[in-house]
Amino acid sequence: MRALRTATTGMAAQQLNVEVISNNIANMNTVGFKKQRAEFEDLLYQNVERMGAASSDSGTVVPTGVQVGSGVKAGSVYRITAQGSPTQTQNKFDVAIQGRGYLQVLLPSGETAYTRAGNLTTNDQGQLVTNDGYLVQPGITVPQDATDVMISPTGLMQVLQPSSPTPQTVGQLQLATFFNEAGLDAVGENLFLESGASGQASVANPGAPGYGKLLQGYVEASNVDPVSEITALIVAQRAYEMNSKVINSADQMLQTTSQLKS
Repeated sequence: MRALRTATTGMAAQQLNVEVISNNIANMNTVGFKKQRAEFEDLLYQNVERMGAASSDSGTVVPTGVQVGSGVKAGSVYRITAQGSPTQTQNKFDVAIQGRGYLQVLLPSGETAYTRAGNLTTNDQGQLVTNDGYLVQPGITVPQDATDVMISPTGLMQVLQPSSPTPQTVGQLQLATFFNEAGLDAVGENLFLESGASGQASVANPGAPGYGKLLQGYVEASNVDPVSEITALIVAQRAYEMNSKVINSADQMLQTTSQLKS
């Protein structure tokens, strides 16, 4: 009974679908989070009667044939990199990226990671860091006596000090872009790593052609739409139920067959 195995693949696929949707919903309030979508592919087909095969000695051929599918499998779980809405925080170190680009972060391992989460702060030495204490690259140190911090749309970071009425430049934030952003390797903590699918990072100042700009005092909200996620969840649940009913029906057919008497 091929239907049992086929419906089993359908249930497994919808289980994955629900897991992806649940991760999206769980991260609705995660700064800079990008939602994901599961894509599926049909499995191999068994050719019971191949199309185009000769059906008679007079040269007639089978027009469509008989192909029976064997189910579905996960093709990919891709990331949708659409812009999230800017949310005001009134934190002078927070920056929202408007457009393309990722902030660069130095990991303890020495690797460079990338993030859209612009909720930044300073450590005990005045260095600009993420919420986990990872240094933002290029490194920027804010003087201890700074009374105000200004970050321009192009990433120029300046401070005001009691000793000078003129703003002093302390660093320049930069953004990295990738040819295939969906190919970045997500490692948690709002961080991504470069991969063979993403291509190498191209770094430039914010506002350069092809790069986004920065908005001080804001962070980028998640791009998860609760209504569409709940709708997708309902569809996935119904598909799971229908596949389970196929298994029940196939089981009843097998039961009927086993009860036949000669």
